[in-house]
Order: sequence, then C-alpha cells, then structure tokens
Amino acid sequence: DRLYVVENNFDGQMRHILEAEQIAFDAEALDELARGADGSLRDGLSLLDQAIAYGAGKVDAADVRQMLGSIERGQVYGLIESVHAGDGAKLMAQVEHLAEFAPDFAGVLDDIAAALHRVQIVQLVGTADSDLRIAALADALGAEEVQLYYQIATTGRRDLPIAPTPRAGFEMTLLRMLAFRPADAKANVTARSAEAAKANPAAPRPAAAAPKAPPAREAADPPTQTGTSA
Repeated sequence: DRLYVVENNFDGQMRHILEAEQIAFDAEALDELARGADGSLRDGLSLLDQAIAYGAGKVDAADVRQMLGSIERGQVYGLIESVHAGDGAKLMAQVEHLAEFAPDFAGVLDDIAAALHRVQIVQLVGTADSDLRIAALADALGAEEVQLYYQIATTGRRDLPIAPTPRAGFEMTLLRMLAFRPADAKANVTARSAEAAKANPAAPRPAAAAPKAPPAREAADPPTQTGTSA
C-alpha cells in the first residue's frame, strides 16, 4: 500500500510511485505537491492520487497548481521585486492578474515567506541557490529588509482568517510591506536606477539643422533717368 511506504524524501517517494506506474510527470509538479502536503507523507500521497485523477493520467505542474490554487514561483518573486522597488501600481496589477486564477492567498503568502527564507539563507549563510531569481533577490535586498518582509508575510498569513476577504487580507499584507519598506531600500533602488542610466545613456538628439536662408533676389537694374530737353 502506498500509505505505508516510508521515505523521507517526498520527491523521491513520488518519483518511485509514478515511474513504477508509468505515469508521466514533471519535477515542478512534484515540488508543488510536496509543498501542498505541508510535511505530511500521508497528505502528500493523497494529493498525488488527486493530481493523477485531475490530470487525466499525468501529473503536470500547471494542472497541480490549478488543483491546489497555487501560483508559479516566478510570480511570487515578481511580487517581492515590486515591493522592493516601491512600485505600488505594478504590485496591484500583479495581484489583479493572480486573482484571475482564484489562488489560495494563504498559500501565496506561505510561498512569499518560503522565498524570503531562501533569500536570507543565501545572504547570511552563504549557501548558493540554484534559482537565479533567488540569487538576484539576495543581491538586491538588504538582510534587514528580508527579515521585515518575512515577518509581515507570516503575520499576514496568521491574520488572513479575520480579514474581510482573503484577497483584501493578502493585499493589505503586501501594502504593509510597501508602507514599512526601509529607507535604505529606497536609496538602493534610486542608486541602481542612476547606475543603469549611466550605463545606458540616452542617445543624443541630432542637432537641429540651421534654417536655410531665403534665396537672394537678383538686384534690379537702376531706373533709367530720362533727361529733359531744355
């Protein structure tokens, strides 16, 4: 029975089952299922059965995300990047886009916190991360900034059940990050923008051509004076 097969690694366990049953899958889908199981092997295997049925005999990342109400990691990173940049309009546009897929907003906050945890490990422990977006965030964000956003994300996750709606609670959590964004984060973004402008200066505009002088008129022959006879 699947429920009694013991293995610490969810990914390895799920791969073993899927390969034995000759079911097509992708690695990203298994990552989504492992996160959805939240540490429970029994729940993970139950989700795997649901994913196989949901995907009509295959386990695909897009199907699993739709089944779980989760979103792509790239979208999670994009939210963090917009907060760091102080771009509230872009941040709300991203939330609007996410809402079209009816996500589990509590799960998205969990994903944000998990991403920030990975960023902090890179920053303070020096462990390399294979995800280039995580490495880029670790370079862009300050260590205290990461701690602040992590605390706001986890507190917002806790308070989500008492929000007027899950989306409202999610938006207010992101807006709280924006409101308490550290001053040095603003300075860093401004400095990077200035460096980018120096590295890619705008092409100089061509000088305006001097207006052409109107063509000179031919000098008219002086009038002939006719003498008067005395």
